[in-house]
Amino acid sequence: MNLIIDIGNTCAKLVCFDGDEVIEEQRVDKGEYGLLDKFCKKYTFERGIYSTVVDIPQDFEKKIKGLPFPMLEFLSGITPVPIVNKYRTPKTLGSDRLAAAVAAVWLQPGRNVLIIDVGTCITYDYVNAAGEYKGGNISPGPTIRFRALNQFTGRLPFVDREGVTPPFGNTTITAIRSGVIRGVKYEIEGYVRRFLEKYPDLYVYLTGGVHLGMRFKEKFPIFADDFIVPRGLNRILQYNEKNM
Repeated sequence: MNLIIDIGNTCAKLVCFDGDEVIEEQRVDKGEYGLLDKFCKKYTFERGIYSTVVDIPQDFEKKIKGLPFPMLEFLSGITPVPIVNKYRTPKTLGSDRLAAAVAAVWLQPGRNVLIIDVGTCITYDYVNAAGEYKGGNISPGPTIRFRALNQFTGRLPFVDREGVTPPFGNTTITAIRSGVIRGVKYEIEGYVRRFLEKYPDLYVYLTGGVHLGMRFKEKFPIFADDFIVPRGLNRILQYNEKNM
């Protein structure tokens, strides 16, 4: 079994893989690092991989490196991956974005794929049919947008994303919530439409920790996969297994 640790801006994901199959996921918030020990006692792991987009606390990193089985640290632009990375500054590419690209090539070989990850940020990453990662864009996620409206104005409140989102808000609260949530939806729809114009065979993965419950009127080729990044990390671990 493989242990996958995907550390994001808000929490860490612990995922157990048996071969290519997801067995269990455990989310770990800041300060709950003891859950790693419990998770590792539950399964007999043979190896693992960890990836982070933030500077992690020393005690958590020490726990990871002290596990009783080999752990590979995935470093973008350094760790070998089974795809061609065309990013001009590969070491600055988020490891989660590259892992998602690896999963896309593995799951949809020979297809053009757009990966949309909605979290603290919204990332749009494109892999072509030749299995080349071509790059992507980064946009503020919903929470950042809500906070910005509150922090950079004099009177607008901070609004929770849960609640009604009418076409046009009839209170300041609903105006902000609808503006942010619908704005994200329209942004995503715009990207998908633009890519479909150029790549009619496009396959779109929608993933990330922020679930907005978006429904698209058009029949877009959008498929949800909460494990696209862990799948990519697992594939990278398999690719580097003989070197561990």
